[in-house]
Amino acid sequence: MLYKKYQQVIAALLLSCVYACHPAEDNQRFSEWRVAGGTNESIHYSTLTEIDTGNVQQLQPAWTYHSENGDSTRFGTIETNPIIIGNTLYGVSPKMKLFALDAATGKEQWHFDPADSIANKTWHRKSVNMNRGVAYWEEGNDRRIIYTVGSVAYAVNAITGKLIPSFGKDGGINLNLGLDRNEYETFVAPTSPVTVYKDLFFLSGLVGDETPGHIRAFDIKTGKQKWIFHTIPYPGEPGFETWEDTTAYKYLGSTNSWAGFSLDVKRGILFAPTGNPTNDFYGGNRLGQGLYGNCLVALDAATGKLLWHFQTVHHDVWDMDLPAPPALITVMHNGKSIDAVAQTTKTGFVFMFERETGKPIFPIEERPVAAISPLKGEKLWPTQPMPVLPKPFVRQVFTENELNPVLGDSTYQEIKGRYKNYRSGNMFTPPSVEGTVILPGYDGGGEWGGPAVDPATNLMYVNANEMAWVLNMVVNKPDTTKIRTNIEAGKALYTQYCMGCHAPDRSGGGDYPSIIGAEKKYNALQLLELLSTGRRMMPGFNNLSKEEKNAIASFILDIKSEQDKTYTGSVQNIKKPMASAYNFTGYNKFLTKEGYPAISPPWGTLNAINLNTGDLVWKIPFGEFKELKDKGIPTTGRENYGGPLVTAGGVLFIAATADGKFRAFNKRTGALLWETDLPAPGIATPAVYEVQGKQFVVIACGGSKWGGKSGDSYVAFALPGK
Repeated sequence: MLYKKYQQVIAALLLSCVYACHPAEDNQRFSEWRVAGGTNESIHYSTLTEIDTGNVQQLQPAWTYHSENGDSTRFGTIETNPIIIGNTLYGVSPKMKLFALDAATGKEQWHFDPADSIANKTWHRKSVNMNRGVAYWEEGNDRRIIYTVGSVAYAVNAITGKLIPSFGKDGGINLNLGLDRNEYETFVAPTSPVTVYKDLFFLSGLVGDETPGHIRAFDIKTGKQKWIFHTIPYPGEPGFETWEDTTAYKYLGSTNSWAGFSLDVKRGILFAPTGNPTNDFYGGNRLGQGLYGNCLVALDAATGKLLWHFQTVHHDVWDMDLPAPPALITVMHNGKSIDAVAQTTKTGFVFMFERETGKPIFPIEERPVAAISPLKGEKLWPTQPMPVLPKPFVRQVFTENELNPVLGDSTYQEIKGRYKNYRSGNMFTPPSVEGTVILPGYDGGGEWGGPAVDPATNLMYVNANEMAWVLNMVVNKPDTTKIRTNIEAGKALYTQYCMGCHAPDRSGGGDYPSIIGAEKKYNALQLLELLSTGRRMMPGFNNLSKEEKNAIASFILDIKSEQDKTYTGSVQNIKKPMASAYNFTGYNKFLTKEGYPAISPPWGTLNAINLNTGDLVWKIPFGEFKELKDKGIPTTGRENYGGPLVTAGGVLFIAATADGKFRAFNKRTGALLWETDLPAPGIATPAVYEVQGKQFVVIACGGSKWGGKSGDSYVAFALPGK
């Protein structure tokens, strides 16, 4: 046993030397941050060592860039992990403007506003206010930034900031085309950065409920679509037999790789994590195992051919999408060095496989779960895959013992009373009309920020949420025979398309805002445009007719003069083919009457996992509520979005929390080394780079999704001097 431990230590040191002495598979220059996530391996790692555990406490702001010129308008969050090529930093503003900065000073070199582009005007696409990164490509003097805004992918000259007119049409391509569906009934809006391989780039992305999330490759010079992998298989394709409805490929949507990709450049393998098919919480319309939903898919990057897949949740009805690109690593297992892929999940599991074959590194067991649903027409899968190692990094069971005791007996008794009316237990407790406690929650567990991995030690660092939510299902039986007026049609259409995000009473929940009083912010024309274009997490509803959108607007905006008018539209979309027998009432967190999580702390954690052994090395609460600490309540942790990065200098950097702090931890122990207050919360992943011998760490500070401060800034930190 002792010999085996020494063997693992020596192997880790050798791996460290190889990684430090040779470029990564994508030839990253380690003074730069050339790819969102650091490298195509998605490990969020830098070999830079100027900032280390001994001096990180001295970090000071080096520069601040206001990407919207300090405009005080309430923005959406900035979720961008910027890239640094040479001495230039590329990022995206909350209003989706692409910009280039001098990475040493933060001085703007140029910016590109997609709202002014011919391509945007041609396809009448407005900005979807969410972007998590951009991609860079070069060939000789041809240097390009590829990034997406709504349903348009742009190619921008990296030197001048001008569109490249030979790409697509007028510098952009319409991503609603090429999916074998009516262009005007599809909605594609990638939020994660595209991935570049040779002269190709790959994307899938956020899609509407009736738009398939197929994975596609495009020619980076011309914008021409080169291949497509059907995530909802067509007849004759592998996986088609896993759908009981043999017409599902014609009308079902989602099953999309919204989280982005990792790429093994040497082997030419694209790794794509996918989400569940539509509908999220009721599978009576999509009975069967449902490939390639909730899968890690390995594709030949040149052709799109399926190499292997693994489904992490069968017939998902809990919205347990795979949330982040997997980490490509090299682990020591049973005395052998293995190139592997590690996928974090919302469920808190880490699935690990050999890259070429998909063979599990650690055993994965199919364990029985509740197979009988209380919902008519539903047929749950009787088993779910669970890795033996690594152990889950979040709680997966909610019982009465997990109720929050820290706010006093009155609060405890109140949430206990509500809890007794819900179904609860393990994370595969079936959805129900009385309410089912969902833990880990819709946002994880692991979330879209993804993990960081130190290749010298094979420690994976993953931040996580430990928040319970309550899923309430309602019977969905619209009586279209009683629809005579706009208000009646508007209410029915709202139930079908809007209630799941904005709640029956329009109060919102989770990521989705309240739209009570929307008439104070929007007029009819503005809301109609929003229904067509979408924004942030909201897709555009291009499948709805003008009459249907008018009916929704009359209901939401309470336009009395329109509500009593005769409804002249059809009832087709009220009785849409994919409409399920049940709908859900919105993304509702299980909270106390004071607004704190109803589950006992910690509510957010930071975890270090040894990928060689599967052991949890350390775990700490991550984030805080100052008002609770002032009352003597120990650090509770908080919800967090955005990922960590780790450096060879021994430091783990992460923002991500709603408390608006930027922190540095000792990567070996989890000890807090440094923290500072940001101008607004940094719901993004930081980047590390070096310019002229000086190391910087930069974070986007756009504000949180929980309300509070909003911002438009990117802030870079460095050591004093030099």
